[in-house]
Amino acid sequence: MRFLDFTRRAAIAVSLPLLLSGCGLLVAPAVQAQPAAVQRGLPDFTDLVEQVSPTVVNIRTRERVRMGDAGEGQMDEEMREFFRRFFGVPLPNLPRPAPRQNRPSPQLPEQEVPRGVGSGFILSADGYVMTNAHVVDGADEVLVTLTDKREFKARIVGADKRTDVALVKIEATDLPFVRIGDVNRLRVGEWVLAIGSPFGLENTVTAGIVSAKQRDTGDYLPSIQTDVAVNPGNSGGPLINMRGEVVGINSQIYSRSGGFMGISFAIPIDEAMRVSEQLRSSGRVTRGRIGVRIDQVTREVAESIGLGRPRGALVRNVEADSPAEKAGVEAGDIIVRFDGAAIEKASDLPRLVGNTRPGTRSRMTVFRRGQERELTITIAELEPEQVAASQQPAPAESAAVPTGKAQALGLTVADLTAAERKELRLRHGVRVEAATDAAARAGLREGDIVLAVGNIEVGNVREFEAAVAKVDTDKLVNMLVQRGELVQFVLVRPAR
Repeated sequence: MRFLDFTRRAAIAVSLPLLLSGCGLLVAPAVQAQPAAVQRGLPDFTDLVEQVSPTVVNIRTRERVRMGDAGEGQMDEEMREFFRRFFGVPLPNLPRPAPRQNRPSPQLPEQEVPRGVGSGFILSADGYVMTNAHVVDGADEVLVTLTDKREFKARIVGADKRTDVALVKIEATDLPFVRIGDVNRLRVGEWVLAIGSPFGLENTVTAGIVSAKQRDTGDYLPSIQTDVAVNPGNSGGPLINMRGEVVGINSQIYSRSGGFMGISFAIPIDEAMRVSEQLRSSGRVTRGRIGVRIDQVTREVAESIGLGRPRGALVRNVEADSPAEKAGVEAGDIIVRFDGAAIEKASDLPRLVGNTRPGTRSRMTVFRRGQERELTITIAELEPEQVAASQQPAPAESAAVPTGKAQALGLTVADLTAAERKELRLRHGVRVEAATDAAARAGLREGDIVLAVGNIEVGNVREFEAAVAKVDTDKLVNMLVQRGELVQFVLVRPAR
């Protein structure tokens, strides 16, 4: 295990004495004052720890399994979660033992086996406790231990996997509880503490600084990045500022070894509290959805389509009969504003939409063909994610047409048939029959559908030729291309 080594560099105020020289006095030159931030040295956390520690709990979970099945597949799931949370990569599905053939299956008695250890913190005097969803996921029994060694069986009020927030309840009164801090006041470089049960070691205190805010880790919420030592078992414990307030829930670490490597992530407490309030009132979280698949906008694409700087969320697919389709959103649109809030990166959109109540009519700004357009959209309720099967274009029935100026792009295209348009739900576009030279280098291939060239929509080969004739082939040419169900911008550098 490698521990973070803080080098203590406390400033020492130097007072130079008067020097005796014969009968006279020589006064030493004045020493320049050190900056106030340096003179402070390292903070003292003792009062904070005494104040907050009683509100932090240890959480143990148990699972009921049949005696003959104990350990069979259980380790697979635990290791899969361990690798996902602490290595950042999923563990591939492992083969399970083949079932025994032609043997009776006796009814074996069940027993409770330990499943995991985590942390949590008390939200209210009547026993509501917040933790991570992955700490209690799949548990048949949850045990909460306080710092005074009292132990309670907890009831899972609700858990939200998308944000990794869970709320449990113990039957107790007059409990000490945390104070909630303001995440907006949190600053990069600020000292923070973590208290939890790493490797089952209860009430362990570690300290560090905020390394970054709004860190996008691919989860539903942006994370607070710190260099606080967090290890397996710290999950669900509080991240505390120097005012003794909870500003986050310690949730994940980045690691190549399974142990702490200087990067840990916490869920912002303001987002977690919004989730917990819904869990407390209804046991589940209701989120909005609009029915699009999105991607980042690269700098090259932004410049080539006239967007300027990279911003917004590129719509790669619009679900059939979704709120987005009804509002007029098209694949290839870039959503740059939602209900007045700017979309700086793609991950901003699902967070803003998710926090919008289903049924709300919202305003949305999209960038399409070089212009911004205002759309009104009615938010639907987010349902469990389903993986859509990709569609492939049908074989061509029309003849491929190599075009004049398009030869510099290395493209041969053909009109779409009526059957293809219906199958792909397209009103326009041409099918790529051959991609060579510049087009091939840009990643285009046979079967792709070109929807627009240089911000000009193309509905057939003639319109494609006209659009290509207008572009400057001395520069990168942007093309809006559909492959399967997804749309993306492709930048082609013409051959010279």
